[in-house]
Amino acid sequence: MATKTLRIATRESRLALAQTQMVAAALRARHPGLVVETVGMTTKGDRVLDRPLAQVGGKGLFVKELEVALEEDRADIAVHSLKDVPMELPAQFALVTFGPREDPRDAFVSGTAESLDALADGALVGTSSLRRECQLRHRYPKLRFRALRGNVNTRLAKLEAGEYDAIILAAAGLRRLGLEARIRALLPVELSLPAIGQGILGIEYVHTRADLAAMLAASEDRATSFAARAERALGLVVEGSCEVPVGGIARVDGDTLALEGFIGMPDGSRMVRDRVQGRADEAERLGRALGERLLALGGRQILDTLERRSA
Repeated sequence: MATKTLRIATRESRLALAQTQMVAAALRARHPGLVVETVGMTTKGDRVLDRPLAQVGGKGLFVKELEVALEEDRADIAVHSLKDVPMELPAQFALVTFGPREDPRDAFVSGTAESLDALADGALVGTSSLRRECQLRHRYPKLRFRALRGNVNTRLAKLEAGEYDAIILAAAGLRRLGLEARIRALLPVELSLPAIGQGILGIEYVHTRADLAAMLAASEDRATSFAARAERALGLVVEGSCEVPVGGIARVDGDTLALEGFIGMPDGSRMVRDRVQGRADEAERLGRALGERLLALGGRQILDTLERRSA
């Protein structure tokens, strides 16, 4: 192995650092003698917390600084939560998944209620995502929703301070931080389709680094890789971003992949949802096909409406 020292760029939140340590430990175990250095940094997405993510630039705010570190050779790879990575990757970078997927579902967290159904009318629910808000408003029109920014611990602290009756977080993040006990209920995908790539770790690097490609290839999980490719192909077709409520989940069973997705209005007033199934090795084609079907079912009208409102 040509690479003896590996510099990993990462955000400095507890979750990002925990995920980076998972990657580092796995690579050290597979490549004895490998020295791993962490290059921590704070992204704009971490600094701007007073506005919803959709209003300050979306997903790219969590990855841009890390990509600059790769370009300037201050780091070799960057570790991301794949759901934070924009659907279109700059041409100079490559992206691979790392390891098996953690639980992709959303988690209900509350100090007083066991589930969303147990909340009183008018209860205030905190979430960082238009995707979650859209689906939950559609199902629970009598609940109130308010934006919730910050890292996992900051969000939990706001719940404990009584600012919210409940909050919705990614189960994967809570599990990776050892906070699984805080989960009161897991939201079934029938209620809340996850974000594209939720629960998957993505590793980004400059595409000309063949040594890194070889090092990382052995750490890809087949099913996770197919799922990520299908979901991101779907997101690319339907303009998946923080500004548009979009969700998708791919399940791989042997050589078969089933993909389900939705597009909706932030207030939950309109949603289109569908699924496709086919060969796992045609993941990108299935993703594109589902995206086109969602647009034809009414998703294009939803996107046009959102575009007019933001103009």
